[in-house]
Amino acid sequence: MESSSNHGGIKLLLAAEHEAQQIVNAARTAKMARLKQAKEEAETEVAEHKTSTEHGFQRKLEETSGDSGANVKRLEQETDAKIEQLKNEASRISRDVVDMLLKHVTTVKN
Repeated sequence: MESSSNHGGIKLLLAAEHEAQQIVNAARTAKMARLKQAKEEAETEVAEHKTSTEHGFQRKLEETSGDSGANVKRLEQETDAKIEQLKNEASRISRDVVDMLLKHVTTVKN
């Protein structure tokens, strides 16, 4: 009788060990699935962040490049206006400068 009781106890222990192994395997599988899902979500978030950052960078680059072209045009217009102003000023005083130079060149001091 003791042998059948021992045999039943062994079977019970083996069944419990088998059930525990199934629980551990199920937990391991669930953990691996969660890790895989977390990895995929992280990769998606990284890709979204990278895309967002790249779009922001491209937008800033376009804004500053556009400003650069506008700045070049503005500077060209300011330069042209300044050149025209200098030409007008030179033509206005050129006769006075020539007269002053002739006066100093032709005046003899003793």
